[in-house]
Amino acid sequence: MSIQFKLEAFEGPLDLLLHLIDKNKINIYDIPIVEITEQYLDYIKQMETKNLELMSEFLVMAATLINIKSRMLLPAPVAEDEEELDPRQELVDRLLEYKMFKYVSDQLRDKQEDASRIMFKSPSIPKEIADYKEEIDVSELIGDLTLSKLHEIFTSIVKKQSDKIDPIRSKFGKIEQEEFNLGDIFIQIQQLGIEKKVFYFRNLLEQQTTKMQIIVTFLGILELIKLGRIKIEQEHMFDDIRITYLASNIITMEEAGF
Repeated sequence: MSIQFKLEAFEGPLDLLLHLIDKNKINIYDIPIVEITEQYLDYIKQMETKNLELMSEFLVMAATLINIKSRMLLPAPVAEDEEELDPRQELVDRLLEYKMFKYVSDQLRDKQEDASRIMFKSPSIPKEIADYKEEIDVSELIGDLTLSKLHEIFTSIVKKQSDKIDPIRSKFGKIEQEEFNLGDIFIQIQQLGIEKKVFYFRNLLEQQTTKMQIIVTFLGILELIKLGRIKIEQEHMFDDIRITYLASNIITMEEAGF
């Protein structure tokens, strides 16, 4: 009774050669060509395939191995100025190149298998966040105004205050520190809003006598815009900015959370 066994499937002749080299723990740079050729021929004798194209590749490699084997057995004349070439070198180069591509292919296959086990979730927003609406719509408060326009008005007012200073007289006299409280200005602007309901940005700044007062007033306006207690509008470009006081009471900076 004959013993039946199943041959391993290889992608091509180079794949088979690498298998034989690994199986016999052979140094790929020093292949015992006689031993490898015999094992290779034993394998293709047992091959049963109807794929003639694949079979022809194995037969071509078999012929290559036999050719290398014969060249190594016969002495080859060597010229005095030339180094003797190893008949196996071309085969070794092909095996190394194939081994590199095979390694890269295996790595990509592993990554593909890992990716196939990953589940992706479509992006979604919780209902609580999707339904959230800001209590104050800043865009409605400032309309088409921008901080750059406010800055232009602020700069022009500061320049006017600087122009009022006598460059000669200002060098004399006692220099005193100016003290202004943002909280006081914060309340004064709201008091003006309750009294007039509507007032203008440029007029408000021009009422201040010093540069520091202008800066503190400007900061107070920005904070009230942020809190939604005033609304600013400008009908045409370069027009003065109209300020409308929206609240009906006055709060301190501490009550506003500052």
